[in-house]
Order: sequence, then C-alpha cells, then structure tokens
Amino acid sequence: MRYPAVIDGKKGAYGVTFPDLPGIVAMGKTLDEALVNAEEALRDYVVETEKDGETITPPSVLERVKTPAGCLLVSVPLLRLSGRSVRANMLLDEGVAAFIASEAQRRGMTRTAYVEWMTRRIAQMGG
Repeated sequence: MRYPAVIDGKKGAYGVTFPDLPGIVAMGKTLDEALVNAEEALRDYVVETEKDGETITPPSVLERVKTPAGCLLVSVPLLRLSGRSVRANMLLDEGVAAFIASEAQRRGMTRTAYVEWMTRRIAQMGG
C-alpha cells in the first residue's frame, strides 16, 4: 500500500504532508531524510489508529491528487514491521553479493541490515 505525499521546502528544510491524512507530517534536512521520516510517520499513524480500534484511511489514487505549485508529489510505502525476523534463503550473483558485503562493511552494518535498509529505500523511491 502506498500513500500520496506532497514534499515542500528547499535544501536544508523539507516538509512532507499526506493529503489523505491531515495532521500527519514529517520533516527532514534532505529529501531522503524527509522521506524516511514520512515512512515512520505513516507507520505510526497506522499503529495508533488500529490501536484505537479505528479504520485506517485508504490511500487516494496518485493521479487524482492535486499538487500545489512548487511542490513534489511522491508515494510513500506503508511498511508494516512485525518485529519478527524470518529466514530468507536467496541465491545472488557473486558480484552482487560482494557489493552487498562491501557496502555493508563501509556503512558499519551487517549484510542483513544493509539488505533490509536498501529494500526500504527502494520502496520509498517507488521501486
């Protein structure tokens, strides 16, 4: 599930709002940070809404959302984190596996943490 989001601002101060969810906002110094924070704000909205026994608002179709001048329209994925790990056995090309290992090491992450982080990043970009 993806929710339309509007990004406003400039370098150093970006804001993200959800047209379907008044009052749910996120901020960031960079576009990437703003989108990561928007994903977290969306997830928090869903957790709190369901905890209160209410129904979450379904997302609008992206093409029907009006974008204010000077703003950027994106879609933010709703990633429901369960907190439980599952084993995912995969076969990867040797070169891809080497890249994952080197990037994980460069970032001070485990390979598992890097793959999870990268998957979330790609989802945020609409991939």
